[in-house]
Amino acid sequence: MATWVIPPAALAAWAAVGHSASIAAAIFIGALMLGSVLIAVHHAEVVAHRLGEPFGTLVLTLSVTIIEVSLIVSMMMSGEPNPELVRDTVHAVVILVLNGVAGLCIVAGTLRHREQEFSTAGASAFLTVLMPMIVLVLVLPNYTTSAPGPFYSRSQLFFVACVCLMLYGAFLFIQTVRHKDYFLARIPATGTPMEPTISASSAWIAGGMLIVSLLGVVLLAEALAPFIENGIAASGAPAKLAGVIVAAIVLLPETMAALKAARDNRLQTSINLALGSAVSSIGMTIPAIGMLSLWIGQPLALGTDAGSTVLLALSFVLAMLTYGQGRTNLLSGIVHLVLLACYMFLIFAP
Repeated sequence: MATWVIPPAALAAWAAVGHSASIAAAIFIGALMLGSVLIAVHHAEVVAHRLGEPFGTLVLTLSVTIIEVSLIVSMMMSGEPNPELVRDTVHAVVILVLNGVAGLCIVAGTLRHREQEFSTAGASAFLTVLMPMIVLVLVLPNYTTSAPGPFYSRSQLFFVACVCLMLYGAFLFIQTVRHKDYFLARIPATGTPMEPTISASSAWIAGGMLIVSLLGVVLLAEALAPFIENGIAASGAPAKLAGVIVAAIVLLPETMAALKAARDNRLQTSINLALGSAVSSIGMTIPAIGMLSLWIGQPLALGTDAGSTVLLALSFVLAMLTYGQGRTNLLSGIVHLVLLACYMFLIFAP
């Protein structure tokens, strides 16, 4: 009986073909994912214009939260367990928002308009909720004693998830009912609130398309998750990069909408989008992922290391200085971007 032996060269060629096909599939799914995200944000913006502020930005931030949760859950449920993924993603979202999106918007806006004004009360409300959320989620787990840091015990995780949800609910009440005027974007020339110009029929169509596109994002996230994990492992890149990639995908639509608003001299809208995405990211993602973690029994390593904590503290101090003046200039935008560069550099050279 003849024995067939496949030559080593043929095996290597077959492996190369399979590797190339895997890369091509990852690029194709990633392109579809980004396309779906952009479509989703377009329809979300249409609905947002119809609803007006602050309800319009809520549509965008809630849409982004759905994208973030779908990506994290897909990566948690596929491949090897990664207990640090949620921590790295939340940390990346906060740093990218406070330094990346804020810096880009300030630079883009001030290059065109020299200085831009905004409501300090609205920005302070965002930071007032965001800071305790960050401490509870990313810092406090290192100092509790019921479970070894950086982990919470089951009861602690449940309590912190509920607290984050309650803080976000209280913030929504302030933003949409009690002090809605804090978050209104105003026409620079007159100071009057901007009025929506989208018809009701267009808004209903956009709302339906938004649901469809978000469903596509969720399905594509499940397909893209293994490629992200395998790609990072194969390249030897730091594991933290997974959180940065997820955060970048999540914040892409918010960043584009915020940049456009800043260039149109609507910095208040940019602040609502940027800081709102960070608040909703923690206020809704942590409860959702925390409950999933308790259900499937997969622990979450939430506490950050000392270097990341210092960078978080510095970012919040700079944010308070930037948003406490009611007026931005080019210098503050550049400093925010420098901190973002430090964050990216320390991922590869911790």
